[in-house]
Amino acid sequence: MHHLDITGLKSPEPVLEVRRKLAEMSVGEILEVLASDSSTIHDLPAYCKSAGHQLLLVEDRGGDLFFRIKRRGTIGN
Repeated sequence: MHHLDITGLKSPEPVLEVRRKLAEMSVGEILEVLASDSSTIHDLPAYCKSAGHQLLLVEDRGGDLFFRIKRRGTIGN
């Protein structure tokens, strides 16, 4: 399992960092992400859908947002 803390980053940086991290991972691996920018609640699910990754979990943790994403085998993502 991989972890990425992107608290403090503002859109579009969170999605760019998640994309970079997922590209380093193998298909089927899980990425847990902690973010603070409220726009990530919409941006990350949209990115996962367009890139073909599976969004397993979204939680609001008292102002921070927690995501669990499963890396899928998509071309260029």
